[in-house]
Amino acid sequence: MMRIAISADHGGYLLKQPLASYLESLGHEVIDLGGVNDPKDDYPDFAEALGLAIRNGEAERGVLICGSGVGANIAVNKIPGVRASICHDSYSAHQGVEHDAMNVLVLGGRVIGIELAQELVRVFIGANFSGEDRHQRRIDKVTAIEHRFLPEG
Repeated sequence: MMRIAISADHGGYLLKQPLASYLESLGHEVIDLGGVNDPKDDYPDFAEALGLAIRNGEAERGVLICGSGVGANIAVNKIPGVRASICHDSYSAHQGVEHDAMNVLVLGGRVIGIELAQELVRVFIGANFSGEDRHQRRIDKVTAIEHRFLPEG
């Protein structure tokens, strides 16, 4: 199975707990990177922790949740090697992996319910990058853009 990091700010906290349990019930190892139901917490902190877990190889995939999904999505995509997207439909959740090598699924905890969230997580985790030439070519171009804007050093 897979090592999956999960993290949420206060806006995603109520969805994070049942999703972590759901992932474990499917046989995955879940790395809970925090988030409590505290309105003073900030989504960039949880997005960074999850993104670094992906970048450093501590987790193969990640599930990140904030109120709308938007802020967390913006923040986590600042980390090189992370390819995250908000998905609130199952087609995008698996196609993002198959065509775009997406490694983080971002959800809006105030946008969707638990049943849809479980379906999205299930198809995201079950999908694999196709490796087709056209998709790999596009991933290589995205990676080249990322590298052009990384600081020298």
